[in-house]
Amino acid sequence: MSLQKEIKALLQETLQLDDVVEWDNETEILGAVAEFDSMAIVTVLTLVEENYGIMIEDDEVSAEVFETLGSLVGFIAEKLA
Repeated sequence: MSLQKEIKALLQETLQLDDVVEWDNETEILGAVAEFDSMAIVTVLTLVEENYGIMIEDDEVSAEVFETLGSLVGFIAEKLA
């Protein structure tokens, strides 16, 4: 499974939204999806850290990371590299 599909599954589980499967790299998340609030961000970051065995520092997290699905996937890919 591709990283994008894995992240979409994680977001679908976290946000409880069926349409996440239709999202692409250009889909806006932060500010565009009402369910994607501060608690959802914390949950997503925690699940990413647990699932991929990485550590995300507070100073690495910015609005740009969560701007689109592509920016989130790119951030996680960079952390895994």
